[in-house]
Amino acid sequence: MELTSIARFERFFRETASLDVDKDDLRRYNDFINAKVYDLLIRAQAAAKANLRDVIQPSDLPITKGLQQSIESFRKINKELELAPILDHLTNRPPLDMAYSDETEAELPRIAGGLSVALAHTFKILDPKLKNPHAAEWEKCRQVFDELM
Repeated sequence: MELTSIARFERFFRETASLDVDKDDLRRYNDFINAKVYDLLIRAQAAAKANLRDVIQPSDLPITKGLQQSIESFRKINKELELAPILDHLTNRPPLDMAYSDETEAELPRIAGGLSVALAHTFKILDPKLKNPHAAEWEKCRQVFDELM
């Protein structure tokens, strides 16, 4: 990740949840985002198959009300920080049994952004006084998301 990208993500976490993150956190963040996007894509593939399609459409993605609200929050933050292009580059598109539609591809950075907002808020829900997340806090957040996704 480039230095300017790192600074934008540091600012994102500061503005979203008053968190100070470092390079280790950004590595954990990248792993987290890619794992959760993959989980969503696996479910989307199942939905597309159930609907007898061979391409994953945005409507196949299991976007909950809460995640949709986080995506909307990200859109507002993104106008100032311009993180979507960076997320587009960072977000893996794992090979699945089906192709992604262009619309689905275009939606993935915004979904990753929504997951980012939800992650930042989850840190604060678990510990309102948290300033610097460490491995233990990242693991708790991952467990929460694994239970829900």
